[in-house]
Amino acid sequence: MEATLLSGASTASMEGDQTGDIRPSDAPPCFHLLAKPSGSTCNIDCKYCFFLSKEALYPNEKHRMSEATLETYIRQLLESHRTPEVTVAWQGGEPTLMKVEFFRHAVEFVEKYRRPGQVVKHTFQTNGILLDDEWCEFFKQYGFLVGLSVDGPRELHDTFRVDRRAQGTFDLVMSGLNQLRKHGVEFNILCTVNSANEHHGRAIYRFFRDELGARWIQFIPIIERATEQTIHLANRGWSEQAGHKRMLYTQTGNLVTERSVGAKQYGLFLMDIFQEWVRHDVGQVFVQLFDVTLEALFGRHLLCIHAPTCGLGPALEYNGDLYSCDHFVEPGYRLGNIHETHMLTLMASPEQRKFGLDKRDSLTAQCRSCKVRTLCNGGCPKDRFALSTDGEAGQNYLCSGLELFFTQSRHAMETMARLLHDGRPPADVMAITALEDKRRGPYAPCPCGSGRKFKFCHGNDTPHRSFEPASNEAPRTS
Repeated sequence: MEATLLSGASTASMEGDQTGDIRPSDAPPCFHLLAKPSGSTCNIDCKYCFFLSKEALYPNEKHRMSEATLETYIRQLLESHRTPEVTVAWQGGEPTLMKVEFFRHAVEFVEKYRRPGQVVKHTFQTNGILLDDEWCEFFKQYGFLVGLSVDGPRELHDTFRVDRRAQGTFDLVMSGLNQLRKHGVEFNILCTVNSANEHHGRAIYRFFRDELGARWIQFIPIIERATEQTIHLANRGWSEQAGHKRMLYTQTGNLVTERSVGAKQYGLFLMDIFQEWVRHDVGQVFVQLFDVTLEALFGRHLLCIHAPTCGLGPALEYNGDLYSCDHFVEPGYRLGNIHETHMLTLMASPEQRKFGLDKRDSLTAQCRSCKVRTLCNGGCPKDRFALSTDGEAGQNYLCSGLELFFTQSRHAMETMARLLHDGRPPADVMAITALEDKRRGPYAPCPCGSGRKFKFCHGNDTPHRSFEPASNEAPRTS
């Protein structure tokens, strides 16, 4: 990469001649940083949220981003990018705890430091509890894309997404969603997949589509790691408990909590949704993993989890500390502080480059020879704590589920890829799938991989809204 000028850099590692500082030769042209203006602080107490434990990194501090840190962050982020588009992404904890005025200042700093021709998009992930007219008028005014955390219908959402009195938050979240709708704010749904909802993929998807009107949906597997020494405490959750010191969650251990999604069940959950989507909603509803899998067939990897390498998704804490990844906010992955070292220098550091390349270089032999490697690429490094079939450490806990999804969805994915290659819309796959269903017959195995007959699985369009635990529930295993 050619050396490029960074105008106005002012931190120690990039200071020098103010007429033009040298861009690090190995600096990425862009990256997607998640900023946490309120740190791990949240106004609810989700049982599976290990991010709550991150306050132990900064004891006795008020977890609120200062205006000086905000300005430094926005300026360095815009300076660092050499692509036309930059995303300013806010996450938590719960970012609405910072109040609207903080984010007005953020928008002002964007306008102050944005280069001519630089397009800035704003995203905001929230639990929705505090959304009101003021928030939503602000989001609408500045074109924010808001991610709303919902784990499904009330019976499923309220299992783990509770307040500090252990009361469900569903009604409060729906009130926030109504505010977003009222003001015409663009939103998507982020749904975690956990032990409570893992058997209800299609019902959850239909709820989002039909009752919430969602058109963009993201599913995130809950995997809480623990050791033999910590599993008892981990199963209790991550909130403060009388008589127990809050344990800092780190990506260690080869056990998982009772709340974690089952490995194979995660794949079945995804296929349950995919079989609904591929018959009814292609081109109308967009599910992140389905979109990026189709892109991967063209050699384009748009999601770090399933890209060959990673390292372009750092996390910024409220005080300016930059970490390698949102899932590795722990001491061993702290790159530095943006008040001391420009974030671009930190992103180009040997430590961060190694973090990203290790994703590819540490694949097990089983992964390297896998038929779906080009789609999966071993999944996220945080989940690589199981043993491969030949006993090698570092296999992804979700391997059986990921392999099931990428294998069972591949026929339809490749059909959509051919349609795109021929200049046709991928939505034409729905008509093709309907013809294949007729040829298949009602008593053939369902293509979702469940093992059930098609007639009694995805050949049955009857809505199903029973959320009782499945009788074949298995223990969490890796």
